[in-house]
Amino acid sequence: MDKDLDSLLAEIRACRICEKHLQYGARPVIHASAKARICIIAQAPGIRVHETGISFNDPSGDRLREWMGIDRDVFYDESKIAIIGMGFCFPGYDAHGGDLPPRKECAEAWQARLFATLPKFDLTLLIGSYAFNWHLKGRTKKTVSETVAAWREYTPGIIPLPHPSWRNNSWLKKNPWFAAELLPYLRRRVKKALNVSSPG
Repeated sequence: MDKDLDSLLAEIRACRICEKHLQYGARPVIHASAKARICIIAQAPGIRVHETGISFNDPSGDRLREWMGIDRDVFYDESKIAIIGMGFCFPGYDAHGGDLPPRKECAEAWQARLFATLPKFDLTLLIGSYAFNWHLKGRTKKTVSETVAAWREYTPGIIPLPHPSWRNNSWLKKNPWFAAELLPYLRRRVKKALNVSSPG
């Protein structure tokens, strides 16, 4: 499987399917290995990720690592954690300066092949509506908030999360149960999954 996955990851990183639609050009970013025990599935890279080639290399990533209770070294250790977008390239900005949604062509070309080749994860973290809709396959609620609030329905293997962006600060304030109930559970599950992959 390692060889098959390495070959597929090389294909993904060389992908140019959406290039003509991308304001900043194609630069697929993905972190994965056959040994990873946790998978983080998010939306698409932002501009800082596009520039550095490192997923969640921004304040959103700092918050996500805090939520998970891990540091950068663990977060970027591909033998422990896979980080995958619903789109692998930065899609550019909309007319209001926000990030565009991930290109549909990307998920259609790669998600099924990728997850047929990746290992079975102990824990999958789904971040945002695009990840919810694809990977929960009809089990989502009407909104992102409702899906996250129903997190117990998807555990222990999957935990749905809101995006850790500063744009969600007001949501986090309005939903104190997230920090009080979901985050302690998330940290316990992350710790357990990482212990599974430890030698001995």
